[in-house]
Amino acid sequence: MGSAEDSTPTQGRLARTARLAALPAAYAGRTAFGIGKRIGGRPAEAVAAQVQQRTAEQLFATLGHLKGGAMKVGQALSAMESALPEQLAGPYRETLTRLQEAAPAMPTARVHEQLARSLSTDWRQGFRDFDDRPVAAASIGQVHRATWADGTPVAVKVQYPGAAEALVADLGTLQVLSPVMKAAAPHVDVRELFSELRERLTEEADYSREAAAQQAFADAYRGDPDIAVPDVLDVQGQVLVTEWVGGTPLSRVIADGTQDDRDRAGQLLVRLLASGPVRAHRVHGDPHPGNFRLLPDRRLAVLDFGSTQAMPRGWPDRLGPLLAAGRDGDAATLHRIATSAHLVQPDKVTDTALLDLLDPYFEPLRATEYRFTRRWMQEQTRRASDPLSTAARTQRRLTIPPHYLLLQRVAAELVGVLCSLGATVAVDDEVRRWLPGYDAAGTPA
Repeated sequence: MGSAEDSTPTQGRLARTARLAALPAAYAGRTAFGIGKRIGGRPAEAVAAQVQQRTAEQLFATLGHLKGGAMKVGQALSAMESALPEQLAGPYRETLTRLQEAAPAMPTARVHEQLARSLSTDWRQGFRDFDDRPVAAASIGQVHRATWADGTPVAVKVQYPGAAEALVADLGTLQVLSPVMKAAAPHVDVRELFSELRERLTEEADYSREAAAQQAFADAYRGDPDIAVPDVLDVQGQVLVTEWVGGTPLSRVIADGTQDDRDRAGQLLVRLLASGPVRAHRVHGDPHPGNFRLLPDRRLAVLDFGSTQAMPRGWPDRLGPLLAAGRDGDAATLHRIATSAHLVQPDKVTDTALLDLLDPYFEPLRATEYRFTRRWMQEQTRRASDPLSTAARTQRRLTIPPHYLLLQRVAAELVGVLCSLGATVAVDDEVRRWLPGYDAAGTPA
């Protein structure tokens, strides 16, 4: 059973702030120690790798322990695990898996208080049984297994007291970690990450909004042979009750799943992303592995809908033709469509520079099946993060409209998960099936 600091974001604020504040100091100490080692003759690359590894280990351990906004930042970083250099990925993986599948314990009395406050003082009458031990936890709440009054196995998501307020406060405190996070994960745009998290977190604390999004997906995929979304049974205040879903967590598939399971999970993740805006008129906005299960019948179960974006008109009209132009290596058409979508300013980015930057990301569209690998992800990360490279200079000149930011992040995190899986996926088939205008390049009519 955790302490108050462990289990509720609003408790131990001074202790939480002190723990976060210690990270930059520790990083500065490691950096200074590393400089000393370099002066003493150690190779700069080896010293930098050691500093990065120790920094990331402390960062992820602290973020996972503190939960709240801290855990949300850690989960966002953990989805990018496949981009880490191979010599560092191994030591990170166990810590990242804990972040994705963490199960901290809110004191039982506080769980009961939240249930009574949201449902009623006689909340137990709605359940045949309720397991006080949490089976999973996210940044703002934890999940308990129970049996509904009619015998239906259910998952009961109980929000931590004061979670929404704590999330916003945490992000303010976490800003001081930007240098540490950049050292631990150099490929992440930390400023953009904080900006988007701040916008999303308040929405995620609204369980009514989450319930509506989940039910929209459940209705859209009802009876689907490949994707399973549990129905929402009740939502009141800070409690959300849904059908129970078992299966193997995707983090476990990544850690020790068979290649067949990896390929299956990867294919269905791509299908979920590609089909969501068409079938549910929404995109699932949080593709980190803790939100998915591979069921015994080989379906992919989707569990968390706190972050979604409504897309009432489906995919943007220009996206299919843009992807087709990139697939075909048509630099002029790619540039024209990107300009019309306000993604580039034509006087700052040439058509050849744009294609050079994006070309590796179109590779999965040029094959019947494409194998995603950590090595491929690491190479793209190296290209984008090298400040002297042409690709990095071009990337800095892109202008992505705010309403595309979530789609960009979801696509990047999805690719990261596919590379962690090492999955072979028929991406072209899914894009061709779900995105209008993809069959041929050219600006849509």
